Amino acid sequence: MSVDVEALKILAAEKKLPLERLISSIENEVAAAYAALPEHKPHGRAVLNRETGELLIYVPVLGPDGDRIDTITDNPDGFAKLADKTARKIIKEKMREAKDLEVVTEFSGSVGDVISGVVQQGRDAEIIYVNLGRVEGKVPVVEQIKGEVYKHGDRIKCFVVDVKQGEKGPEVTLSRSHPAFVKMLFALECPEIKDRIVDIVGIAREAGARTKLSVRTHRAGVSAKGALIGPQGSRAQNVMNELNGEKIDIIDFSEDPATYVANALAPAKVTSVEIVDLETKSAKVVVPDYQLSLAIGKDGQNARLAARLTQWRIDIHPDNPVTQIKAPAVDQPEVSADISPEQGA
Repeated sequence: MSVDVEALKILAAEKKLPLERLISSIENEVAAAYAALPEHKPHGRAVLNRETGELLIYVPVLGPDGDRIDTITDNPDGFAKLADKTARKIIKEKMREAKDLEVVTEFSGSVGDVISGVVQQGRDAEIIYVNLGRVEGKVPVVEQIKGEVYKHGDRIKCFVVDVKQGEKGPEVTLSRSHPAFVKMLFALECPEIKDRIVDIVGIAREAGARTKLSVRTHRAGVSAKGALIGPQGSRAQNVMNELNGEKIDIIDFSEDPATYVANALAPAKVTSVEIVDLETKSAKVVVPDYQLSLAIGKDGQNARLAARLTQWRIDIHPDNPVTQIKAPAVDQPEVSADISPEQGA
């Protein structure tokens, strides 16, 4: 049997495959196929002539003392056809591996970015399959936004979490629930972020419900909040539309912990913030009675997200002590919402 070495060289160059590695793979697989034949001889070795392309099986001839005294070739019936089939299989496998590597390399550069694709009908109803062009991405259940439903043909945006080579080819893991997804959506809407005039300092998210972002500006006269909100609220609205109405609070970052904690509890108004313990990052917040429910939020969500955003333990109290006693009796939320960053995570 012979192999077209020149064609093999061209293929290796086009697919960026190391020629020697490709030839070695062919030799090893052909030798294994030969060894599986009933009529094979022990210690047979496949060798592909790099000049002529001739592929032969070489078998050592051993003397009485076990030393090699000669080497002969062996060509059992049907072996040429088997060797040809094996060589073709190896070449196809290596071509597929090269293509997979190319795809993985290409999409690895997109990790941490937002990518668009078209929803495809998949094998698992719980997973969202997304056609990304050269590869299919998957949004596993844990990376989905609860309540979102997509049908075949829908175009969606996703955050690229991971790209790797799997057993059956490249695997691209996508997310719509990742906190950084919101951050990157704003980066697409807001040129000030790309130009590094404004940056997003922190983000806390409960996907599908609410996200809090803290922002700051690096240029005098530029409002970080205004940049993200956009003219007539257009930029923030575009992001919320992509997230199917998820609420977004954009707050000013501050190096002063008390100011930062107060800002993070928006949209609630805060009367005062007392830093209880700087080392453990514990703060006592006082709000007007009528702002208490808003500060804590439904099921504690607002306070919980504020704690995660600031990484401070926030203890919320009303400014009227009487309310503090009567609140539970009228089936209102707990008056003191002691939320730690760990609980909100």
